[in-house]
Amino acid sequence: MKRILFLCTGNSARSQLAEGLMRHFRGHEFEVFSAGTEPKGVHPLTIEVLREIGIDAACQTSKHIDDLPVKEFEYIITLCGSAARNCPVFFGKGKKQHQAFTDPAAASGSDREVYESFREVRDHIKTFILGFKG
Repeated sequence: MKRILFLCTGNSARSQLAEGLMRHFRGHEFEVFSAGTEPKGVHPLTIEVLREIGIDAACQTSKHIDDLPVKEFEYIITLCGSAARNCPVFFGKGKKQHQAFTDPAAASGSDREVYESFREVRDHIKTFILGFKG
């Protein structure tokens, strides 16, 4: 089975959304991991917006790239510019791809507006996951 890593700075929203979505929709094709260069913990709205569409991601945790159980991946997908610039050299064997998404954890406004930001990013990442040619 091919291994895929979703890498983001905080590993709190975008990479966690991607991990949950990829595992749910394409877990039969990929062994899925996510990590961050500066992990901040999983944002609660990440878990909530995945739950809305039937994905239980409550067991997902925010991890530093150094704490991953494996170091070799066929695909490394960076989801923010900082992670793309700081992608570690030891991930060099895999095919790297940068796919930028807005950071919903940085959204401002009312609670409802922030929640909608998480939903929007979830839906954009879902479209990417379903169309990914691995």
